[in-house]
Amino acid sequence: MNDTHQTDPGALLAGEFFVDRRRFLAALAASSAGILLGTPSFASAARGRSSLQRQVVDLVTRLRDQGIIGSDERTSWCVYDFSARKKLVSINEDAPRQAASMIKPFVAQAYFFKVDDSGGRVTYSDDVRHTMERMIRRSSNTATNEIMDLVSRNHGRRGPSDVEDVLKSHAPTIFQQTRVVETIPSNGRTYRNQASAHDYSRFLYALWQNSLPYSAELRSLMAMPNHDRISEGVDAIPDSVRVYDKTGSTARLCGNMGIIEATDYRGGSHPYTFVGIIERPSSAKHYGSWITRRSNAIRSVSNLVYLDMKDRYGLV
Repeated sequence: MNDTHQTDPGALLAGEFFVDRRRFLAALAASSAGILLGTPSFASAARGRSSLQRQVVDLVTRLRDQGIIGSDERTSWCVYDFSARKKLVSINEDAPRQAASMIKPFVAQAYFFKVDDSGGRVTYSDDVRHTMERMIRRSSNTATNEIMDLVSRNHGRRGPSDVEDVLKSHAPTIFQQTRVVETIPSNGRTYRNQASAHDYSRFLYALWQNSLPYSAELRSLMAMPNHDRISEGVDAIPDSVRVYDKTGSTARLCGNMGIIEATDYRGGSHPYTFVGIIERPSSAKHYGSWITRRSNAIRSVSNLVYLDMKDRYGLV
């Protein structure tokens, strides 16, 4: 795995086959409907939410029918539109999922909380920033463990759980389903840390609103070029779009969470959050082909969301 808003608001061939992205996306346009595994939380979404919710449900159902998402795999999806100030998609968003590398911006935020309330005792030095960059942009597991250790040394010296404690003591309404209980082992097989799509959504909302210490700095780190699943390889999204994101990849999880900053033809900004998570109960036997197909599934949903936003706001 090298890889809350305060209000409600990857591929190796590995013995199987490669799904060409363009043919993959074109094939998706031709099928239809059903339900998602994991009992979607439609209670709030059904009341006044955009038809984008139903489009995502239908698309994920088609992906299941085509075997691109397995029948035993659970998913979570969340989209928040800053321009309209409302949630457009809310599917299984409160279900705790493996966090994989998507926990890394949370680790960074925990350190920034410690810097902010230390009275100068904890500093954001050039060395720490370099470690942060390796953690977020390069998804370095070693760098992540270094930042976890810095948080713990300046908190309770209890290890990774100190990261969770710092997050929840400073922003309990954001990190509600977040669990940080392990460092990332050298083999990258981290399955015990958890968060929900709603946690990521609330965090991204607060980050965009500058409601968290060092919000601009963390956005800058998350905006560095990387192999994301939100815009890279997504036909509808132009290169001009800026993405602030973090992916997560293990043999049991494929995910991406981030903010898409899109513009209309008049130059107006229309940012929105996108969270997509696909989780399986056991490790995939052919990791390369599994992670490729799930990454493409997330891209197809991101493609759908952008087209909807483009229609709403006349995006480039």
